[in-house]
Amino acid sequence: MELKKINLAGACESRPMVIAGPCSAETEEQTINTARQLHAQGIKIFRAGVWKPRTKPGGFEGNGEPALEWLKEVKKETGMYVSTEVATAKHVELALKYGIDLLWVGARTTADPFAVQEIADTLKGVDIPVLVKNPVNPDLELWIGALERLNNAGITQLGAIHRGFSSYDKKLYRNLPQWHIPIELHRRLPDLPIVCDPSHISGRRDLIAPLCQQAMDLQFSGLIIESHCDPDKAWSDASQQITPEVLALILNNLVVRTTNASTENITALRKQIDEIDMSVLEILAKRMRISREIGQYKKEHDMPILQSKRYDEIISKRVADGKTMSMGEDFLNTIFEAIHAESVRQQMEIMNK
Repeated sequence: MELKKINLAGACESRPMVIAGPCSAETEEQTINTARQLHAQGIKIFRAGVWKPRTKPGGFEGNGEPALEWLKEVKKETGMYVSTEVATAKHVELALKYGIDLLWVGARTTADPFAVQEIADTLKGVDIPVLVKNPVNPDLELWIGALERLNNAGITQLGAIHRGFSSYDKKLYRNLPQWHIPIELHRRLPDLPIVCDPSHISGRRDLIAPLCQQAMDLQFSGLIIESHCDPDKAWSDASQQITPEVLALILNNLVVRTTNASTENITALRKQIDEIDMSVLEILAKRMRISREIGQYKKEHDMPILQSKRYDEIISKRVADGKTMSMGEDFLNTIFEAIHAESVRQQMEIMNK
């Protein structure tokens, strides 16, 4: 893949490159007020959603073309570069018409090769910086495929945005980081800058700072963070937006490490372990939810909690399976005895209600 450095003078020389602004350009006043505050904090690239894909109809879906005029005014007044998401050929045409400096392709669009190809075809002959968010589901090949479609159309100022991956289960994050996937993307495309989107990974403003630090520890090139002049009154994704002042505090406290390859590699491996541990916790939480449903069934049908035959079967089968995966018998017995004990405790709570 032929790649060039993203050419936004003064915005990409140091790490991290920071892109910040509200989830949505709601009004002209809100857009320009937020931009002024971010500019005062030293932010050089302003972001705002002009078209907002919503999961269900009826929500705020952006102001469309009028909001592009507000971004044009932000650029004129502050000198900041301006960026927005595009999902169709018409979006691209309008963004270029209004002088948008950087485009990004959203997660839903990345998952649709036809939509990505439409954007790529519209961008032929215009080598503007384009960032591609990971698809909603953890599919590395689909992510790389979207980048290749754009590159084949002549876009060489490419980057990726890691915004996490969807899951239907309850979890700490809105979208699971699954750090091993962007790590593998970097291994496959080492010259591709990767930007972390802690706002969409977290879904909560209190988790943004630690996610930014994790991204820096993993040598990410930059951050794209949702920042609003009055986050609690935001028309979309209010809970994951922060004020420009809080953003500045987070950035000022970031530790940007310059490490040798050995340290970088072990950091990446440790982050994979952290990610897997979180997945283990989420799977155990799902198992306990099912245990509570079983407890409710037993209560309604006057069945005893402890089913000795079933317990013996579980331990015997799980230990045998685990041994084929190179795990020790004592370790497996300890793990599954503890899981069973917690399942019994959960069912007893149901019985005693």
